[in-house]
Amino acid sequence: MAKRGARRSADEETLPCPCGSGLPYAECCRPLHRGEATAATAEALMRSRFSAFAVGDADYLLRSWHSSTRPARLRLDPGQRWIRLEILDTDGGGLFDTAGTVAFRAHYRESGRPGALEEQSRFVREDGRWVYLDAVAG
Repeated sequence: MAKRGARRSADEETLPCPCGSGLPYAECCRPLHRGEATAATAEALMRSRFSAFAVGDADYLLRSWHSSTRPARLRLDPGQRWIRLEILDTDGGGLFDTAGTVAFRAHYRESGRPGALEEQSRFVREDGRWVYLDAVAG
């Protein structure tokens, strides 16, 4: 599957990460997307999943989804552009936890109109790594 909006230029080294960390994408979420690193916390996984939506990386979204709730395939909406992430709250999900929740607001544009998705996502460890389990809409 082609990655809609995926950055593949020399600018990738300096462009800010879509997750809002303030780091360049190349140092932040790209290593997770490429499988070169794993998220240390549930919040880091949440941020990397937002970035995956922003760069159109459906493969990473599926790989970072719990096996019991993962869909067989995922089609991203090419008309929706994810532009900003706000972390509202976290509970658990730390280095030594096995579960955690992250409440967030994700801002997007669709057909030129702004929108936001507010959600509380649940994360658990599966085979030692953080994965997205499910969510409750906010």
